[in-house]
Amino acid sequence: MDFGKIFLVLKREYLTRVRTKAFILSTLLTPLALVALMAVVIIVSTSGSDSVKTVGIIDETGVLYPRLEEINAERYEDVSMQPLDSVKAHVLSEQLDGYIVLGDSFIDSGDSPTLVYGGSGGLSFIGSVQDELRDAVRDERISRSNVSDEIREIFEARPRIESVKLTEQGEEEDHAIFGAALGFILGVLIFIGLFGYGAVLMRSVIEEKTNRIVEVIASSVKPIELMLGKLMGICVLAITQFAVWIVSYIGLSIAAAPIAVMIFGEKIDDLNSTATGAASSQGFDPAVLEQFQVDPMIFVYFILFFFLGFMIYSAIFAAIGAAVDSEQDTQQFMIPVMIPIFMGYMLNMKIIEDPDSSFAVFASLFPLTSPINMISRIAATEVPFWEILLSIVLMIGTFAGIMWLAAKIYRVGILMYGKKPSYKELAKWIRQS
Repeated sequence: MDFGKIFLVLKREYLTRVRTKAFILSTLLTPLALVALMAVVIIVSTSGSDSVKTVGIIDETGVLYPRLEEINAERYEDVSMQPLDSVKAHVLSEQLDGYIVLGDSFIDSGDSPTLVYGGSGGLSFIGSVQDELRDAVRDERISRSNVSDEIREIFEARPRIESVKLTEQGEEEDHAIFGAALGFILGVLIFIGLFGYGAVLMRSVIEEKTNRIVEVIASSVKPIELMLGKLMGICVLAITQFAVWIVSYIGLSIAAAPIAVMIFGEKIDDLNSTATGAASSQGFDPAVLEQFQVDPMIFVYFILFFFLGFMIYSAIFAAIGAAVDSEQDTQQFMIPVMIPIFMGYMLNMKIIEDPDSSFAVFASLFPLTSPINMISRIAATEVPFWEILLSIVLMIGTFAGIMWLAAKIYRVGILMYGKKPSYKELAKWIRQS
């Protein structure tokens, strides 16, 4: 095997694609799009509803409406003196968004009242009415029980838990939520990279084959050298793009964070009340960035697991591309390839919920899902180094086995035309080559 020729194929594949307008635009615009998406999320999260939903209360208890009014005066309106048909007419004409009849037995028996509404507002509207009504009933029951102020404070208290991680160096802030979110995002990026760049490689092989370019190349380069060169070229292209995205994201995040906190300061503090060093109205406190600190090793692992995962799946994509004459003919071979990729993606959410479960450990060690799921575990929890090392070794072994099979298919299929092979035909190519 001539590594010099492999490098020449790698160089050609890389330079040809890195100079395209599509690659340049996607590389430069994606970080900006991500920052814009984060800004939209912040705006949506910190903005209230455009209109206040009004609920009519027919209060047969005589005591619950005042408590509801105290909780949210804008939402509730006393319609106890109006006929029920008139209240329904107000709902149909959208003068009211809904109404509730609170019977006398509701406080003692705990029966569930019915919210009759016009269908607008969604789950947020229904949930908020339910919570406020529950608070009103609780306060009334406490009042009727003649309990002391101390007992009342106990019932009204809603303590929050603050998590602190204990390490050998001592106690430190726990950023489990941010770590889980980061792990999920990195896992999704690897999923997109494996599928997207694998498809790019497959189309490249098909194009060279259908245009008979490969016949010219094969006269001076062995099929295995051509295959490895193309794999490595597309892989380096993907890593280049990811590296630019990571550096751009870090830079844009550092620049955007003070601006975001100055604009949305108090609202962000309300949304993330457990964060330390929240911004004050006087300006940006750099301590707020501590919750977004990321161990640089996570990005090293990201590149490593993407590289290994890409080499495993790209070998399969290259073999499929060599075996067929058109992209339409690839469909019969794509399902077995896509199942483990999509499984890794779908398991990602379950893994970040419980990254230390036996299920999560297995998914992060299984070579076909490991590229996506191990990076999620690393970001979300402390993964023992031996598990990371075992995952890497298993992926290397899997790549060696798949590469051996793919090379046999590639060697025969790259020069075969006019026949759509079956799985039986592929097995024959493997045995004979």
